[in-house]
Parts: sequence; structure tokens; C-alpha cells
Amino acid sequence: MKIALVVVLLLASVTSVWWFSRSSPIEVTPTTNYLLFWPERSTINTHLGALTGLNNGDSLAFLGLPYAHPPVGERRFKLPEPADSWPGVLDATDFPNICVQDDPPELLGDVNRFVRTEDCLYLNIFTPSTEGKVRPVLVWIHGGSFTTGSANDYDGSILAEQGDVVVVAINYRLGMLGFLDLSGYRDEFDGSASNGISDQIEALRWVRDNIGDFGGDKDNVTIFGESAGGQSVMALMAAPSADGLYHKAISHSGGEVNAPSVDARVLLAKQLGINKENLLEKLQILPSKAVLAAQNAISWGGGGRIDGSVVTRSIKEAIIDRGRNGVPIIAGSNLDEGSLFSNLIPWFLYGIIGEAVAENILENVDGKQYIDALKAAYPDYNRTQIFERVWTDLLVRGGTNAAARASAAGPGGWLYRFDLPVQRLPGVGATHGAEIAFTFNQFARELPETAFWYDRNDETVRRLANDWSNTVIQFAKTGDPNGAGLPTWPRYTAESRQTLILDGNPRVMSNLHAVERARWGDTETSSSEYMTSTGL
Repeated sequence: MKIALVVVLLLASVTSVWWFSRSSPIEVTPTTNYLLFWPERSTINTHLGALTGLNNGDSLAFLGLPYAHPPVGERRFKLPEPADSWPGVLDATDFPNICVQDDPPELLGDVNRFVRTEDCLYLNIFTPSTEGKVRPVLVWIHGGSFTTGSANDYDGSILAEQGDVVVVAINYRLGMLGFLDLSGYRDEFDGSASNGISDQIEALRWVRDNIGDFGGDKDNVTIFGESAGGQSVMALMAAPSADGLYHKAISHSGGEVNAPSVDARVLLAKQLGINKENLLEKLQILPSKAVLAAQNAISWGGGGRIDGSVVTRSIKEAIIDRGRNGVPIIAGSNLDEGSLFSNLIPWFLYGIIGEAVAENILENVDGKQYIDALKAAYPDYNRTQIFERVWTDLLVRGGTNAAARASAAGPGGWLYRFDLPVQRLPGVGATHGAEIAFTFNQFARELPETAFWYDRNDETVRRLANDWSNTVIQFAKTGDPNGAGLPTWPRYTAESRQTLILDGNPRVMSNLHAVERARWGDTETSSSEYMTSTGL
């Protein structure tokens, strides 16, 4: 069983959790509908055509700009093709479609907020101005285990105003429509296991060619993302066709890119009741809902893998291969990553989901082996603690390895850990995704309560959000996160292992993950060891 099936089980289990063990829902879906009520409209001319966006007096928002042709019909399962110019004036004042995915349970929020369709390759832009000097660009890649989520859940306007930067949030194909390996059929499907990553690359090409019309600097682009978005950042770093399209990288809670794509054609054909030889023809005409249903029924692989065509090697190898021609990276995780999942998933699924997650942590170690080793290492842990540890390990290891290798290779890597406990959901600590509102500094405005797990009136929250978001902006501008209000943050190296702690008392600590690294076999003590390793 692969991690792609985890989200299906997670969503299926949430409703049972509702009556099984919780008296109030866990709100994990932000709402950005307030953007649509900005009072003014602004029309600009670009070389693709005229468009009208939203204006709040301090920044502009242009929503739903197509960066690729809809991947429908003959284009399904194929590489994205760049979008054309448009006639007339494009209305960019409403959110675009989002990519095909399951509706979340009602307790997770706005279930029918956006249209789910294959016509979904759009991006949203937030800019202080389309005039004057060009500004650094930050391109946000959403999370959701490569099966859920969209650009529409993120408001980049505060970051844009605060730092005089341009923020772009992108959609990309999800699930089997974005990550099913069909390369065994014909050459035109080479790289289909990374079509979602190819979408991200096409969006970066669009940014290169067009962001100047929105006040952005095509030569200063930072990619950043969380969870599957953080892993996408690492996949882009391991994709040669993305080289030169971005210049800095930030990975929040991203898993490693270290496993090959999965050929699930036999399993999928059996699920659909046909022969493998007829599968491609069937998939090209199957309604998207039927594709989604089949995806939910089998173990098909998932995203963020090495397909050999688009993502050509592991992130470890890629960083060392590129050397000083690579990019600086900030990577990190949250102290209590796993608590979100232990609260959403009922205990009787901990075993099957835990093993599915665990087999993505170490190369050549299956999920059961990893869980057994965890139990031996932590004999006093109960099943909840083991389950949470699996998730935390998954989301810690990739960042530590990437930061250390980037420092060894030359561009530089910085590691953080977000420790500030969630305030409105007692007991979960600093859980998965808790840092996102701080990255976008969403506490700076009176925004809807449903967007936050923290008290926006808490001075500690506001100060940390301001300092951390300024640090993200500083890194996007200069490639160095220092000088924006937080303590001096050294590079994360094999020799020093210094990590920035983000809580009410930001500070730098050393060797936070020594025990875990020993357990993983990541025992390098000098940067030179990375330069001579295979990266595996």
C-alpha cells in the first residue's frame, strides 16, 4: 500500500471521528472568499491581453489566469501545453476551477466552494503594483498529499504588501490524472508519472514569460510550498527542465524525493475489469469521476517520485549534482507534525495507514520494518505516539538532508522547526500546517476566524508571524534569511547541525535530530561526506 491511499482513508475516516471521539470539528480548510469583496476593480494591459482584477487600495489580485491549455480530451495524461493569449478583457475577479479531487467531509468546511474539473491549470497573482521597479516573486505550491487542495485557499496579498513582492499561487493536476505512470505504453506518455510536476514547471515558464507585466522580476523567483507542496519544491529541484526557472527554494514539511514511480497498470486494469492492453484507451475516455473512483480503490503510487524523464534523480543526488549552480534552500518541519493525523484518523486505522506512510521514509525499508524498528527504539510509546512519530519522521528527514546538502554544495541550506502550539485546538501542539498562517502573516488583518488556529490578538503570535514572514521575504530578496527580525540563523551543516526554533522565544539550537538521524543511518559529520556520497 502506498501513501497515495492514505488521504482516501483519512477522509473516509473523518466522519467516523466526528462521532467516535470528538465534540467539535477540526477546521483545517481556510476560506479566502473575502477577497472577492475587495471594493475596487483594476484593468491592466499585458502582452497576453487585457484583464480586470481586484483592488483593495494597497494591492491587486488577479485570479484564474490560465497558464496551460486544459488537459482534457487528447491532452489527458500528457505534458501541459502553454496557454494562448485571450481576446477581449479577461475577468480575473473570481476564483478559478480546482483540479479533480474528492469533496472533503462537511466538517472540514466549504465542500462546494469551487468547481472540480480537469480544466484547472490556473494561477492567482497578488502584487502591490504592476508599475515601477520589478519585484521579487514567490510562487506558492499547495499541499494535500498530491490528491487534494488548490491555489484558491491562499491569500498572498498581505505578503505582497508587506514585502513589496509578487506572490503567485498555482494549481496542478492531482491524483492519477496528475501522477499515473503510463510510460509503458508510448513515448508520448513518458513523464506522465510527474505530470503534476510538469504543470508546476509550465507555470514557472509562464511566470518567466509574463510576470513582468504584473510587476515581478523573472530573474528573482522563489518556489515555496507545504507538505506535498514542500515535496514538490524538492521534486522541482530534481527536475532538470525546471533549472533556471527559479532561484531560491523553501520547503515546509516536505517529504523526500527518493522513490521511483510505480507502474500500477495491471492493478488498475483489474479494478476496471479490463485487460492491461485496453487500459490506455479506456482511461482516455473514462469520466473524471470514474478515474477518481478507481484511484480511491487501489494503490497506484502517488506524486513526488522519480520517473526518470521529468524528475530524473533523488533530491539528495540533485543538490550534489548541481553543486554551486544549485539554489539556496530553507527547509523545516513542525514539532508535532503527526498530531493532526492522529486526531483526524481513528485508532483502528493507525496500523494500515502508519505502514503506508512509513514505507516512504527510508529507501529500501518497507513500512512494517520501519514500524517494528520504531517500536524497538521507543518501547514505552503507545500506538498513538508511534503513529504520530511516523508522520513526523516522514516530514523531518527530507528537510534535514536537503538543507545539509545545500550547505555542503555551496548555495546554502537553513533548517527551522516550528514549535508554537496551536491555541484553539488544545492538545495537538505545533501540528502539521500550523505554520502556514505565519508564513503568509495572516494575523496582520481582521480576516475570517475560520482561517486560523491561533488568536490573532495574541502579541506573541503577531510578533512571530511578522518576523517569520519578513524572514521569508528577506530570503526571497537576497538568498539569505538573516536580518529580518529573528536571531542570527547559521547555515545547517553536517558539522554544526544548527536549527532555528520558531516559538515565543526564537533561538538557534544544535543537534535537534541526532537520535533520529542515527536511527535513519544519516550519520554524516562533515560536509565532505555529502560530496562523495551517492545521495541514496
